Amino acid sequence: MAQLQFKGKQFVQNHHLSVPYHELIPKKDKSLTDKVSLHDNLIIHGDNLKALKALLPTYAGKIKCIYIDPPYNTGNEGWVYSDNVNSPMIQEWLKANKPVDNEDLTRHDKWLCMMTPRLKLLRELLKDDGVIFVSIDDNEVHHLRMLMDEIFGAENFIAILPTIMNLKGNQDQYGFAGTHEYIVVFANYRDKSKVGEFSLNNLEEEGWEEDEVSYFKKGANLKSSGVNAPREKRPNLYFPIYITKDNNIILNRSSKDDLEIFPVTDGKEMCWRWSKEKMKSETYDLMVAREGDVVSIYKKQRPELGELPSRKPKSLFYKPQYSSGNGTNQIKTIFGEKVFDNPKPLELIKDILSISTDSDSIVLDSFAGSGTTAHATLVLNKEDGGNRKFILVELEDTVADKITAERVKKVIKGVPRARNENLKNGLGGTFSYFELGKPIELESILSGSNLPTYKELARYVFYTATGEEFDESKVDEEKNFIGESKDYEVYLFYKPDLDYLKNTALTLDRARSLGKHNGKKRLIFAPAKYLDQDHLDELRIDFAQLPFEIYKLAK
Repeated sequence: MAQLQFKGKQFVQNHHLSVPYHELIPKKDKSLTDKVSLHDNLIIHGDNLKALKALLPTYAGKIKCIYIDPPYNTGNEGWVYSDNVNSPMIQEWLKANKPVDNEDLTRHDKWLCMMTPRLKLLRELLKDDGVIFVSIDDNEVHHLRMLMDEIFGAENFIAILPTIMNLKGNQDQYGFAGTHEYIVVFANYRDKSKVGEFSLNNLEEEGWEEDEVSYFKKGANLKSSGVNAPREKRPNLYFPIYITKDNNIILNRSSKDDLEIFPVTDGKEMCWRWSKEKMKSETYDLMVAREGDVVSIYKKQRPELGELPSRKPKSLFYKPQYSSGNGTNQIKTIFGEKVFDNPKPLELIKDILSISTDSDSIVLDSFAGSGTTAHATLVLNKEDGGNRKFILVELEDTVADKITAERVKKVIKGVPRARNENLKNGLGGTFSYFELGKPIELESILSGSNLPTYKELARYVFYTATGEEFDESKVDEEKNFIGESKDYEVYLFYKPDLDYLKNTALTLDRARSLGKHNGKKRLIFAPAKYLDQDHLDELRIDFAQLPFEIYKLAK
């Protein structure tokens, strides 16, 4: 496979591994829930690289759909490359600390250096049968495809979807008036033999319905356009038709409950456009719609072969609702003014979630911006009764608080000015707001500086040692118990207190005080131990010393 080369590649290939885990600090005052929890819908304020790493202990391998809208690297966006990679060349980039613009001859290299570790962590969070969608334009689409080939595997490539965002065309673009962007789509199968199993849900095309014959759209109303001329001109086309209780159309009454319909317009007797014989032979192409006492009869319009709706989502993404201006109008409806540039339209993200998730899926957007992904998730749940969860990550201070979280809060509670009844009344739901805290660097245990809380260290050591999800509700700090994996009961002797750490060790009394075994071995983390290997074997204990042996089992 062809390899993508760029400046700094050798330094960022494994940068995601060196990024320290960070504490996730709950912010009750910024949340919309009675109980802040990492298992709620989440909005996380902080650098998305660090936030993705912090999510691993709880969400590794659990995300069904990822949608991201990273910087397109047009040279006009003003993004700054800020990853603290240990390389003289990249440190020189960081020293400049200025936005990446058209004058920066290494802007494509910087963009690739920024995307590489993030995509690697996103893949770790994605389920094996999950799917990732990345919005992009012509500036980086070619680089992105090759980068994702390397990270996700070329065999997991699904599509590059041209997505019509501006049908009128952007007259400011060079050469051609731009009408589209792209969405790059990859699956995540690690087992290549399963790649062919990947499928997306059908995307319903607006206006099309299906009956026992084929697809159709609602056509002309026979009671208006189906009425041809006054009765006296064509008396043979003046006859009744009958509508049964179950809305079938028949030519001869079969029951006293059948509703009799004559071709009458504004009290004047008219004639049908079709003969009785034609109506009889094509009754299957007529449909009835009732609204209270008003009955309408429509001719079904059957598509030509080239118009047939696809059972799969089409590789050209287009609806009038995908207009970029539509996204701006939605923001104005929610906030009363334009507060965000180029927000993604709700219908686009909703369709992406429709084809890629089921009712209990977890959705992640690590470039959250205006919060469209959360909004779309809540709309879809409202429509189909689903219980999808969203996780948003947003770096910018004012955006995370004043736009991302505020938008989600408003659509949950309701937007009085909205025309849509669901949005006006509120979509319902909750979310928990977290901020990134200090890094969990276990070497700090040796010095006693920046010690993590008990639960944050528990989350870190449990996931790192077992590779399994950490469940905070199982923690019993008094008993030093932090959870159970498929192989172990896991214990942590720790307090964020230097005197405790200097004077605490696993002793025989402490080991026996843990009680009877449930059949599994015990994995015990502590600053030291005063037990020989014979006693550890007798008590079925694997000991891991803090901070040195955290990775012992995982490796």
